[in-house]
Amino acid sequence: MNCRNCNKTLNNTQNYCDECGAKIIQNRLTPKVLANQVNEQFISIDNKFLQTFIDLFKKPEAVIDGYVKGTRKKYIDALQYFAISLTFAAVQVFLMTTFFKEALEFDSEFFNKIANAPGNENNPFLNSDFESTSKYQGLIYIFTLPFSAFSTWLAYYIVGDKRYNFTEHLVLNIYFSAQTIIIIAIISIVFLLFDINYILASFILTPPMFFYLAFVLHRVFKDRFWDSFAKFILTMVIYVATFSGVGILAAVVGLIIGLS
Repeated sequence: MNCRNCNKTLNNTQNYCDECGAKIIQNRLTPKVLANQVNEQFISIDNKFLQTFIDLFKKPEAVIDGYVKGTRKKYIDALQYFAISLTFAAVQVFLMTTFFKEALEFDSEFFNKIANAPGNENNPFLNSDFESTSKYQGLIYIFTLPFSAFSTWLAYYIVGDKRYNFTEHLVLNIYFSAQTIIIIAIISIVFLLFDINYILASFILTPPMFFYLAFVLHRVFKDRFWDSFAKFILTMVIYVATFSGVGILAAVVGLIIGLS
């Protein structure tokens, strides 16, 4: 018998391939087998998803540093976990844009003044609303990943901490982003059920997410508190500067398009 994933020769008694780690499927695909696989992967208490979700809170270094160093059987793969988080986000967006549209309405004198400011007449982004933007939430999450990875990598590189290369910082940010996306999606849905405005909920949820990033960096790199805090602040400075630069560039491009 050969492994169907890597074609390595296996013993008939093996349940997992000792070359690639894939589970050996002995039975043909039937509704019962499919139901068991869904239960193993997503429903049962001891499955990888719940284990990854819980340990990213309790001991994120076990998930992230373990994955970077090659421990990849106990927890869900970084990209797979991120894909699952995007599913949560998609469910959140579907509920908002289908059943809770009023939660996306946000009347604010401050935003009205910005919209009516001189020079905004030709701004192509002026008439965009949160409902339209939310439809591209998944793409926004994907787009921001390289920038967040660049921010943590550059901050640690500047202070001489080169334990993680850029790709490994990307893995760290994938796990962090996926965890926060899932949490935001779940809490946002709860807020929607209690008729709490989504924009207001976003402002409430944003600070804890940054604190969580500081916690993850502290646990993964095992620095002393003040060293970890300084690196986190530097990361935030780079993050804000990077997105500000991208935002200014996008505004200039938008203005040029509007004037043409």
